[in-house]
Amino acid sequence: MRRPWIVGVLLAGLLLGACGDPASGPEQSPPDPALPTAAPSPTTTTRQRPAASPTTPTTPTTPTTPTTADAAAKAPTVLYLGDSLAMEGQKVLGQSLREQVNARYTSAPYSGTTLCDYLEGTGERSLVPPADKAAALVRSLRPDFVVLQFWGNSWGYTPCMDGITYDKEPATYFKRYAADMRRLTEQIADAGGARRPRIVWVSQGPDPITPERIRTVNALYAARAAASHDLVADAGRTVSPATARYTWAQYLPCTAYEHDHASYCTEPGRDRTALHRDDDYLHFCLAPATSTPKPCPVRSPGIARITREITRVIADHVG
Repeated sequence: MRRPWIVGVLLAGLLLGACGDPASGPEQSPPDPALPTAAPSPTTTTRQRPAASPTTPTTPTTPTTPTTADAAAKAPTVLYLGDSLAMEGQKVLGQSLREQVNARYTSAPYSGTTLCDYLEGTGERSLVPPADKAAALVRSLRPDFVVLQFWGNSWGYTPCMDGITYDKEPATYFKRYAADMRRLTEQIADAGGARRPRIVWVSQGPDPITPERIRTVNALYAARAAASHDLVADAGRTVSPATARYTWAQYLPCTAYEHDHASYCTEPGRDRTALHRDDDYLHFCLAPATSTPKPCPVRSPGIARITREITRVIADHVG
């Protein structure tokens, strides 16, 4: 009896998360009490309007002390691309990376997209403009890491998928998804040249509608990373039950981090925290969805879990 309700939520959530004007300026996210707020410096850039070309971060040319020079040399440049999951978490990830690894950071997510949208050569069939293609941004920003977070657009919303959907053609869907992963990796590598960035593929959390689809998509991410000597951030594991990686859950027990930062343990009396709203099983923002995609405006445990894992993986490979 629950399936009609879930399908209704699926359609509403996907449409709300995918539609709207990608160029609309995001609302300001609230400061994270667990991440000290620092004023933007000339070496930290965060994209505010996804459809506008990003500003290339600048690096001080004359360090004041050897310690400053060492810190500047190790500070990575990170580019974050993705769909509505990246859209909602982009500010939290940027803040986390700046605080943990002093990263110079640019994000350019577009809701409703998938891998092919970021490929050069897709033209009008893409939801991402030419200046924001992955290769174009790599040539402009020269990042050390490119983080790619895609749930795996499976319902045919974006034209560049040529109408291929998981429900109608699962084998064709996976074959196309793997091919797009390979092409995107090649375009990023070619754009980076001698300074090829390391790609971080972000694994996804459980999907209550098509759990096996997510399992296979994550396996493709792992295989692609291994073949290209890139990385996987298993962020999906952090929003899954400890003993059931692909079982969807709206609530999970509070972690030690969430106990230490009370605003992230939403139901301390029951020792559990909310990952999803009642009306949206896919996204992790606990604020109501809007027709205009924007970063999540409220503290949300699921987003914090995901971004902390991405940050951890990058921190482990800096230097």
